[in-house]
Amino acid sequence: MYYKTTESLLAFIKKSPTAFQATAEMEKKFTENGYQLLSEQEYWKLQPGGKYIVTRNHSALIAFSIPKKECRKFHIIASHSDSPAFKIKENPEMRVENAYTKLNVEGYGGMLMAPWFDRPLSVAGRVVVRRDGSLKEELVNIDRDLVMIPSLAIHMNREANKGVSYNPQKDLLPLLGCGDSKPELLNIIAEELKVSTEDILAHDLFLYNRTEGTIWGADREFVSAPRLDDLQCAFASMEGMLAGKHEESIAVHCVLDNEEVGSGTKQGAASTFLKDTLRRINDGLGRTYEEYLMTLAGSFMISADNAHALHPNYIEKADPVNRPLPNGGIVIKYNANQKYCTDAVSAAKFKDLCDRAGVKYQTFVNRSDVPGGSTLGNISNTQVPMNTVDIGLPQLAMHSPYETAGVEDTGSFIRAAEEFFI
Repeated sequence: MYYKTTESLLAFIKKSPTAFQATAEMEKKFTENGYQLLSEQEYWKLQPGGKYIVTRNHSALIAFSIPKKECRKFHIIASHSDSPAFKIKENPEMRVENAYTKLNVEGYGGMLMAPWFDRPLSVAGRVVVRRDGSLKEELVNIDRDLVMIPSLAIHMNREANKGVSYNPQKDLLPLLGCGDSKPELLNIIAEELKVSTEDILAHDLFLYNRTEGTIWGADREFVSAPRLDDLQCAFASMEGMLAGKHEESIAVHCVLDNEEVGSGTKQGAASTFLKDTLRRINDGLGRTYEEYLMTLAGSFMISADNAHALHPNYIEKADPVNRPLPNGGIVIKYNANQKYCTDAVSAAKFKDLCDRAGVKYQTFVNRSDVPGGSTLGNISNTQVPMNTVDIGLPQLAMHSPYETAGVEDTGSFIRAAEEFFI
């Protein structure tokens, strides 16, 4: 069972090289399962028993289901669609010695740079094109090995294995071509989309790792793939949502964008996207603003963003006693300074949920002398305050272009999410 679930996760990740494709894949899956696509620019006609989906920026998505009977609480699982990567700059081609063509890129999010070297990479994202007299957003994925970032040979840097500080403007520029052809990226994009280069007016394009996901280990207990943070949680939330009964609460699957760069965008956790959607659900059911506030007070959110597993080579980096392991269960994340939302009430509710679902859980706390990062839970709570627990699935090599987790943990979260969306 674990392997089938993991293979489905890997298939989803392969189709989701950027947040735009991940959102499109989820939209497709929900509409195929009877969810009605809504537009923020149009009136919503909501009905008890209805299932709906709405997107913003084509990179953030909220699916929700309204029970047939009267219900005054939201059950929300929030994750994010983006991952650290290199974004293609405007006018990206750079000629070197009239021999090489490389691309000008900049870092998106806090990434481990070293693993980007010497891997087959390609380009994906969205472009805005002029078609039939109007502007249209279109997704693009150059589905072949297109570029690579070559390392400098050890012979030319004898200190390479003693620690290197990388300059992204010099060291991390991917190689596109060699010789007199002078390739241009937009020509390749235009050929893929069957438009003229002049009709491509703008783009949000990223490098992505072409190395496919794999299941490995002595007992096939590990899974490695690009973008496990946070597509593993987004996938599990989606599968749990589709499997849930949606009888006891208004079920909400929420996937926000730009978590890796602070969430401060119109489609991020600091935006009004979730709040606007919940308000429109409330209004669509004919309820007052006071009833909306009452509903929030009785609601619960699971902020799902992957967690650090104990590293086998760096055990000193972990807290002395809170040391999550792959396949050890869903990780409940704590922080005294409220970088994570978990408190006694939300932790108890989530532990009870896991017990009812029959899945394991474990805990993560940073070392007291190491500052931790935040996630989308505490940011989204500034817009929609409710009891919230921060959780994640344990992984190694977070923010590498190739991350590692346990094969059992995706299925565990799916079962917990299904129980949550009863």
